[in-house]
Amino acid sequence: MSAAVREAADLLRNAVETGKPCPPVRDLFTFGDIEAAYSVQRLNTERAMAGGRRLAGRKIGLTSPAVQRQLGVAQPDFGALFTDMAVADGGMVPARRLIQPKIEAEVALVLADDLPGPDCTVAELVRATGFAVAALEIVDSRISDWDISIVDTVADNASSGLFVLGGTRVPLDRVDLRTVRMTLSRHDTVVSEGSGADCLGSPLESALWLASTLARRGDPLRAGDVVLTGALGPMVIAAPGDFFQAEISGLGSVRVGFAIEGESP
Repeated sequence: MSAAVREAADLLRNAVETGKPCPPVRDLFTFGDIEAAYSVQRLNTERAMAGGRRLAGRKIGLTSPAVQRQLGVAQPDFGALFTDMAVADGGMVPARRLIQPKIEAEVALVLADDLPGPDCTVAELVRATGFAVAALEIVDSRISDWDISIVDTVADNASSGLFVLGGTRVPLDRVDLRTVRMTLSRHDTVVSEGSGADCLGSPLESALWLASTLARRGDPLRAGDVVLTGALGPMVIAAPGDFFQAEISGLGSVRVGFAIEGESP
């Protein structure tokens, strides 16, 4: 483990513990060194698990071609989901739980079987999936002002924060995830829209990339894992007092609010 990896991991962990963002960590590494960034992520994941946190699954980020071009990459990234990151549908995020949250709507898959092989097919993915649900991912950055490169976001656990799963569980043979339509509303105003095709062509393609990537790294997806497949539309800043609801055709709705300082969540 290099000194630079440890330094970056310490900076990001301290930001979480203090609630104060840190400067970008990219300058600690060779330009664009994504593998070093994943080493940082892995170190802080191992620290979290040693401290008693439990994995709930994985999230996929950078599924938008426009965002990929902005960060100079040609593939998505991934991060870990922990059980304590889950917020109940319709629940409230406590004030100061996150540093600089944003929200996006997406499709989540919950696996019924393992996906151990690096050459997983769409058919195998479909068979291994128990159901799909509408989901909200509340992303966060421990980097000041979201001043991130691909190295920063990967090191920072793919800018993960919290997640919310909707209550309508839909088997994959009852919905075409490529054609689903999404609207995300703040109170009663639509603030983001998109479709399944906006997520790497389909949320299934996104999940297939993740399954193959993790299997090649020796850390495959397992039964029970939650997979957040990536945003279906632009992310939106979330502020205290905001309440969001996403509607995804064929999958139903999912909601979450953000508590005001001093207000019980």
